[in-house]
Amino acid sequence: MAKKKVSKIRPRPPQKPKSEGLALSEIYSYAKSLAIALVMALILKHFVIEAYRIPTGSMEETILIGDFLIANKFIYGIRIPFTDLRIPLIRDPKQGDVVIFKFPVDPSQNYVKRCVAGPGQTVELRDKEVYVDGVLYEDDSFTKYSSEPAASHGDVRFKYGPFTVPSDHFFMMGDNRDHSYDSRFWGTVPRENVLGKALFLHWSWGEDKNAPNMSWTSPASIVQGVIYNFLHFYKRVRWERLGQSVT
Repeated sequence: MAKKKVSKIRPRPPQKPKSEGLALSEIYSYAKSLAIALVMALILKHFVIEAYRIPTGSMEETILIGDFLIANKFIYGIRIPFTDLRIPLIRDPKQGDVVIFKFPVDPSQNYVKRCVAGPGQTVELRDKEVYVDGVLYEDDSFTKYSSEPAASHGDVRFKYGPFTVPSDHFFMMGDNRDHSYDSRFWGTVPRENVLGKALFLHWSWGEDKNAPNMSWTSPASIVQGVIYNFLHFYKRVRWERLGQSVT
């Protein structure tokens, strides 16, 4: 009598519970979406728009201390990372643009001023009035003057030039003319220092002389500052300025 062959049954490999596989799939999906969002945010920040904080009053009343603005970096040309090359610009800064740029004296600092004149144009101040190529610059709608003396500014508050802007450079001035450290003092801004054009304010945090000073060397001061700002949040936010265009 012939013996029947007995086939060996191979044990199945252990399977992961469906719930575990689903969880891993969801985690991967979320991580992928987060990575894409992060990359897109970095691209937008570097090439298109960026937020800047205003620490000084040189652009009052157009931009106040504590304002946070969004700038268009695309319009003046985009710098390719880790190089000095730029993607071709749409246009140069023109008279009246509020421009963010790297401070020529210290490129680690970003400045914001208004472009008054471009390459080849001649700038002159007569009794605080600005003339570009011999024509009075109509700036009454946004310019602020002060009757207070500013010894550090000297006579350039009243008389300057005539000065011809070099090629590939721009002459910048603050709207708060008597209290602005600008091209009258440190010269013009090279094209390669230009970062973007101010668009609008996305946040505005008012000054408060009673607010405690915060320092990373004093954790207690940080706690006090956070509590104070939380309690006074509604009053410190300048709600009427949120979303205001910068012109």
